[in-house]
Amino acid sequence: MPEFEPIVGRYFTMNVAGDACRIYMEESGRGLPLVCLHTAGADARQYRHLMCDRAITDHYRVIAFDLPWHGKSNPPVGWRDREYRLTTELYIETVRAFCRALGLERPAVMGCSMGGRVVLHLALNHPDEFRAVIALEGADRLEPYYDLDWLHRPDVHGGEVSAAFVSGQVAPQSPDESRWETLWMYTQGGPGVFKGDLHFYWYDGHFDDRSPRIDTTRCPVYLLSGEYDSSCTPERTAATASRIKGARATVMPGIGHFPMSENPALFRTHLLPVLDEIRR
Repeated sequence: MPEFEPIVGRYFTMNVAGDACRIYMEESGRGLPLVCLHTAGADARQYRHLMCDRAITDHYRVIAFDLPWHGKSNPPVGWRDREYRLTTELYIETVRAFCRALGLERPAVMGCSMGGRVVLHLALNHPDEFRAVIALEGADRLEPYYDLDWLHRPDVHGGEVSAAFVSGQVAPQSPDESRWETLWMYTQGGPGVFKGDLHFYWYDGHFDDRSPRIDTTRCPVYLLSGEYDSSCTPERTAATASRIKGARATVMPGIGHFPMSENPALFRTHLLPVLDEIRR
């Protein structure tokens, strides 16, 4: 018999902003719920290493799901007649709808990149619903640095150009196998999905004028940033932390924009102390 991983995958349908969406999720472990949110243009496979780490799953029920339009989750019915564009309001509602559907009681939520941005919105707007938030490569304000039109053109392979755009965000020290596994997820993205995600990540998600209102006594905030991230740079993470009283910020040496997938062994050395503190 093969040696199966402890990850269990399943589907269910939930309502998101009036649309019935078929959602794919994976989970592993037992204990406090830890909901994990993937990066723009990718899917929940990014968290597979965490789900196989007994140091985490002995204490946490690790849950990751593909947003609608991503990975194995379906887009809404009639998707062909609409342009996918992720907004702050839609993203917040999707995460809250997922937690309600599973009946999760005050889960911790960890997100990376655009997921790292939205968890800060959750801490601001719904602090009592979450035990803590962990923002990986997340900041309250970012600036775009390339043309999004290249990400959805009939004469360009969207997946390959998306992977090319993010390839420079992986730290040079990251293992080659993990680097290419991370980029493979981007090559498989649906048409226009990465572009639609970046609407939230670069434009609609700014809230540096309101982030100082986050109350970390109600919802603790942890920010972890890779030193090789040139999108959400350590400087932008530090600036965000300076505006959120009580936020804990860490710069992770030797890591880029995708800590949980590009170098999981190194990333866990930074994550485990945070999870232990949340659990205590």
